[in-house]
Amino acid sequence: MIFYSIRHLTKFVYSRPVSESVMELRMHPRSDSNQRCLTFSLSVSPRSRVFSYRDHLSNNVHHFDIPGQHDQLVVVAESLVEHQPLAHIPSFLALDAWKELDTIVAEGDYWEMLLPSEFALTTPALEDLARELNVVRRDDPMMLLRELNHRLYDYFSYSPRTTRVDSPIDDALKSRQGVCQDFAHIMIALVRRLGIPCRYVSGYLYHRKEDQDRSISDATHAWVEALLPHLGWVGFDPTNALIAGDRHIRTALGRDYADVPPTRGVFIGRTTSDLYVAVQVTASEKPPALDQEMPIPEDWSMLVERAQAPPPPPAAEPLLQLQQAQQQQQ
Repeated sequence: MIFYSIRHLTKFVYSRPVSESVMELRMHPRSDSNQRCLTFSLSVSPRSRVFSYRDHLSNNVHHFDIPGQHDQLVVVAESLVEHQPLAHIPSFLALDAWKELDTIVAEGDYWEMLLPSEFALTTPALEDLARELNVVRRDDPMMLLRELNHRLYDYFSYSPRTTRVDSPIDDALKSRQGVCQDFAHIMIALVRRLGIPCRYVSGYLYHRKEDQDRSISDATHAWVEALLPHLGWVGFDPTNALIAGDRHIRTALGRDYADVPPTRGVFIGRTTSDLYVAVQVTASEKPPALDQEMPIPEDWSMLVERAQAPPPPPAAEPLLQLQQAQQQQQ
């Protein structure tokens, strides 16, 4: 059993004060499968009353409204998550696995995770990639997904800031580079073409010194889950060529990124905004006492100060401006 302490700071800085901000957050880790969120706290500055609900996929959603003038908005989420070891994931399934999968799909309600979605569309460029990688029904579903997971890792270069939070998959397909968000969307679009339900997972990846992860440690992460006979939802991380396991911490599930951004909101004001993000995930074999604050890692203050290089500020927009920068998943 492993316990993960997670700190996630988000800071919006406005070039001129705004008169109101309305924000929705998906930062509260899920309690399902092999993980359980033991504690969660959320701090918002300027101070605001925060409300919460669960969406139709049981994601924890928080939202708030700050009506007064402010020139920055800071959100700090802190979580303690208990992780149980995952059951063994086999390398292959039975010979009749495709038939079993079709039966499961026919008897269940998986249409949301089978149809194209906003960022996981079938395009001519995706069709070309499917032919190049021979993404057709063959072998068994598990063998095919394991192969695809590794081939996408080899085919695309991991390159932060080469795509935007709202980039279509064709941008990454043409440049053959992107971030975890792009890897996940491309794999989802390819897998759904085969009649396998596939969904987007937003969360965190714990980085250890001995691992050769390509994704960066001070940001949120994204991967996919595919439905397989006898196993249920199995996670695949094409960014790092991994089967999602004990180091992957799930926050939210959806059809694609559009369903589960860590932050989404609007503000009123003629201004530009910069976004700063800092994420810290630490692991321990024993949980901290629940009546005590989580220990602050030595490098946290430095990480918060440095945060993440902000994207280029956008040009001034109309009075009501969508905070589309949100947080791109790395």
